[in-house]
Formats: sequence, C-alpha cells, structure tokens
Amino acid sequence: MKTALFASAAVIALAGFGTTAAFAQSRDTIQIAGSSTVLPFASIVAEEFGASFPEFKTPVVGSGGTGGGLKQFCAGVGAETIDIANASRPIKTAEREACTAAGVTDVREIQFGYDGIVFASAASGPDFALTPLQVYKAIAANVYVDGALVPNPYKKWNEVDASLPDQTIALAIPGSNHGTREVFQEKVVTAGCEEAALPADHPEDACTALRQDVVIEIAGDYTETLARLTSNKDTVGVFGLSFYEQNKDTLKVATINGVVPSNESVIAGEYPVSRPLFFYVKGQHIGTIPGIEEYVQFFLSEGIAGNGGTLEAAGLIPQAPEKTAEVLAAFEAGAAQ
Repeated sequence: MKTALFASAAVIALAGFGTTAAFAQSRDTIQIAGSSTVLPFASIVAEEFGASFPEFKTPVVGSGGTGGGLKQFCAGVGAETIDIANASRPIKTAEREACTAAGVTDVREIQFGYDGIVFASAASGPDFALTPLQVYKAIAANVYVDGALVPNPYKKWNEVDASLPDQTIALAIPGSNHGTREVFQEKVVTAGCEEAALPADHPEDACTALRQDVVIEIAGDYTETLARLTSNKDTVGVFGLSFYEQNKDTLKVATINGVVPSNESVIAGEYPVSRPLFFYVKGQHIGTIPGIEEYVQFFLSEGIAGNGGTLEAAGLIPQAPEKTAEVLAAFEAGAAQ
C-alpha cells in the first residue's frame, strides 16, 4: 500500500455541501476533512467501515491540513459543515473559541495513536544524521556568524556542520495549514534555536523566520513533497513516519539526535520528533448524520487501531489499550473536550 492509497475512491476534496435542505434530511454520509498525516488512516477506516456496515454509506474523507479541517469543522452546525476533523496536533484554544462562537459546543476529541515526523531523502543519496540545531542553522533566515547577525550564508549541509553531506541544502516542509508544520516548528526549529543560545537582544523572529531560497513550503499532501524529491535529488523532505514507511523503497530516513525513527523509538519516547494523532467529532451531529457513533467505535476497535490491527500495518503506532479504552469511554459518555 503506497501513495496510490491517496487516490482511493473514499478520498476526495471537500468543496462544501448544499444548504437548501433541512439538516435532518439533507445528508446521510459522514463528511471528514483535515490532516494529511491522518488522511491515509481515515481513508482505510472509511472503506473498511463501509464494507463492514452496509447499512451506512462509506464516509467521504478529504484532506486540507489540520488547520483547514478544523476551520471547516468549526464553521457551524448543520449539513453544510463537516462532521469530523482529522488532526495531527491538539485543537488550539483559538479554534475552540471559533467553534463555540459558531455554535459548535459539543467537540469530542479522539486520540487514536502516534506518528513521528521524519527527514527523508532519496534512497540513492548520502546518509543524514541531523540534530535540531543543524536544521535550524541550515534554514533560519538569519544566523549569527562571528557574533554578527547576517543573512544565512550556508549553501551546502557540510557548511553547517562538517559531519553532514556535501549536498546542496533544499528542504521541503509542510505549509502552514498542516499540523505537521507546527510540530516541526516546535520540536525542530524552535528546539534548534534554543540550542543555538542566541544573544539576549536577538530579533523577535529569530526562531521563526525561514529562508526562502532553500525552503519549499508544500500546501498539498505528502505525495506533493515526494514529487519534489523525485524532481530534485538534493531535496530533503519532512514527512510523517507512516508515509515514509510506505515508501521505503525510494526513500531513506535521517536520524535525529542519533535516534532512528521507528515505531519502537517513538513508543519508548526516544525519538524526539513525534506526536499523538487525533480526530474531532461534532457531537451535535450524532444521531442526525447516520453512523458517526459506529464509525468512532469501529475506528478505535482493536482490529483497526490496536496492536496488530489494520492501521498498524499501514504505519500507525498504536497507543496503549488502556488509553484507547479511556478515549472511547469519554466519547460514549458525551464528554466534550
């Protein structure tokens, strides 16, 4: 199962839904959008759900990034709004406030497993052993050289650190609409900036401004990032671990702080760039849009999201069964987050 997964019939772009019919009668299919990282998992579950529950239509799953999905989710209650938002980070306070302002007051958080964020490059290229500090120095818009702040002068990775490959710096990262970008910013760029021990009077954007000559921001999903690597062998791409695992025949992965990203290193808490995965359910649509409760229960079932389940085979890192039981109990009890 490789990138063709994204072409699944259950995966389409969501462009909005009609608003003319009454909510209770206008839609009988679960509508989902959001994280590109969660997209392949949700697509698998949607297809399996449709096959296992013929009384319900197969849910429609779209992408758009975590931020984009939550924006749609928080737009209001009714058939013209989506039922579930996939997310590769927790919902933000501002997003919760937007939901509340639009009348979305029953928001149920479902954590279903883990993923890591990796730096992957062409399998035929050199090995990378990276640290957050090296990545920060390679892509920061401005860096301190001999005590002076200057536009980033580094052209090759080995100019940043002699231990790195003699390869032109080119980094493809998710756009600002993706949860992966936010985790990358926090756990790699900001962490590297802190390691750099900048002077107290450093510019306010020293840890956030990225150079435009070597950084490529990808608004689409990971297949677009992969295409960049295919067209330019010097490019290093930022992916979810699960996507890398599905494309290991063409990619190789970098270590971070000497740790190889893997299910085992993420579960053990050793790999520094990892995160839980979520989807958010609009409780006010339960009982009106058919199948939502059953979809959540099916998604969290041992055979799907548990150890040895369908999603683990697709690259998900399962969470502890006790955590899943806690999440499911909260959902069924109607506990809004």
